[in-house]
Amino acid sequence: MSTPAPLKLCMLSGSFEYDSERSLAIFQEYVEREHPVEATLIVFESENDDQSLAALDDTDVMLVFTRRLNTSGTELERFKAYFARGRPVVGVRTASHAFQSWLEFDKEVLGGNYNMHYGAGPVVRVAPASPEAKEHPILRGVSITKSHGSLYRNTPTAPDASLLLTGTTDEAQEPVAWTRINRGGRVFYTSLGHQEDFEDEAFLHMVANGVLWAGGRL
Repeated sequence: MSTPAPLKLCMLSGSFEYDSERSLAIFQEYVEREHPVEATLIVFESENDDQSLAALDDTDVMLVFTRRLNTSGTELERFKAYFARGRPVVGVRTASHAFQSWLEFDKEVLGGNYNMHYGAGPVVRVAPASPEAKEHPILRGVSITKSHGSLYRNTPTAPDASLLLTGTTDEAQEPVAWTRINRGGRVFYTSLGHQEDFEDEAFLHMVANGVLWAGGRL
């Protein structure tokens, strides 16, 4: 039996508040070391940077970690066309408001309902959303118990979203990871993704599982 070709992963970095370039570099080193994945990292230097997204035309999975970029024209249309074709995606943290010119991406593709966040400071307690969720391939071998990032307001998520993890503070409980299917393409999103989360191997493991699951390798 022949060995499958490495999974091609295209990652978009442009969440400056969370130092996404450094965080995704950490993730790239991890996922390429642990799995047959070849990652390409596209780095936006500012909200108005006009990066080419041509790499999306030849990738197996896209990972989005950008925040309110002002991308428009051809490249925004290329981004939208990727999802119109039912292609798989992994969204991290601010991916829920990845492009200021297409905020509908959150509800239409990710299945979220981003409405700002609770105050920073309290450690978010993280747990599986249900016994069934604990058995999902994305959570296989994963034990995330906390996050230092503020808790995002995402309730209610799309009716067809399958919740994997919840985050709880003394103030509220919210979904922090889920899956859904968009036009036949697998979608995994997590609102976790603070810089300290990327220092947690369990978080890296979960995101890597998410990439493999989205790409049909898990």
